[in-house]
Amino acid sequence: MTDTSVGFTLVRNLDATPEQIWQAWTDPDQVAEWWHPRGAITPRETVDINATVGGRYRYTMIDQISENEVVTGGEYTVVEPFTKLAFSWGYLDAAVDDSPLVTLTIADVGDLTRLTFDIRGVEGSSGDGYFFDGWESTLDSLAGYLGQAAVHG
Repeated sequence: MTDTSVGFTLVRNLDATPEQIWQAWTDPDQVAEWWHPRGAITPRETVDINATVGGRYRYTMIDQISENEVVTGGEYTVVEPFTKLAFSWGYLDAAVDDSPLVTLTIADVGDLTRLTFDIRGVEGSSGDGYFFDGWESTLDSLAGYLGQAAVHG
């Protein structure tokens, strides 16, 4: 069972509509463009998404220097278009209850849209070189994909 008492939250205020942010997380063509930290790529042919409750996703990140591949996937547990998306995250064969849980909340806050990324089941802090830094870099990649510099909330 995942320890939900550990985790972290990242916030980005993005100059994009809730619909654009939602599509960036659920459209395989868009996911391939940004769902990886700096220095990695996600080939389109490795991305498979079924963004429905109980649906699964998978993608492969490839480090551009070492060429190491990391295959990641999970199952969607909450799918509320344009406002909330939750999914297990980790190894493909792991049970939902044994995987970290990511919850994305998308909120219109006037001129910007706030994306709140919360992950439970892993520890992380700035400078860890792993979970926290990886997700922070990945959300910066999302901001770049949406055509802007990252604005940390």
